[in-house]
Amino acid sequence: MKINPPIRILMAKPGLDGHDRGIKVLAASYRDAGMDVIYLGLRQTPESVVKVAIQEGVDVIALSILSGAHMTIFSKVMELIKDNNLNNVLVTGGGIIPEEDAEDLSNLGVGKLFGPGTPVKESLDYIESWVREHRR
Repeated sequence: MKINPPIRILMAKPGLDGHDRGIKVLAASYRDAGMDVIYLGLRQTPESVVKVAIQEGVDVIALSILSGAHMTIFSKVMELIKDNNLNNVLVTGGGIIPEEDAEDLSNLGVGKLFGPGTPVKESLDYIESWVREHRR
C-alpha cells in the first residue's frame, strides 16, 4: 500500500566503507516502491547525514555500515538526531552488526537493523509500517 505523501528516505554509507552495491540495490528497490530516495553515497560523516536529513525533511535515515564502525557512527547520528529534535525520524540500516551491538543500538533509539541477505521486502515492510505509525 502506497503512503501519501511518499516516504522520504535518506540513504548513506558513512565512514570509510567502500562497499556500496547492496545500498544501491536497496535505493533502487525503495524508489520502485514509491519512496523519495536521497542517496548520499560513500564516505559520509554523521554530521553530513543529519544536516541533509534536516534540509530534506526526511522520514527515515538508512545507513549501511560494513566497516565495523557501527557503534561509533550510529551513536553519533543518534546524538545529533536528539540535539536537533528530530523526534519522528527513523534511524535504521544494516551491515555486519553483532546481535549484542544491535541491542545496544536499539537502546539508543536505533530502529531495526538488517544483515546481508535480508530480503528487500522485509526492510521495506518495516519502514512503511514505522512511518505509518509515527508520521505526524
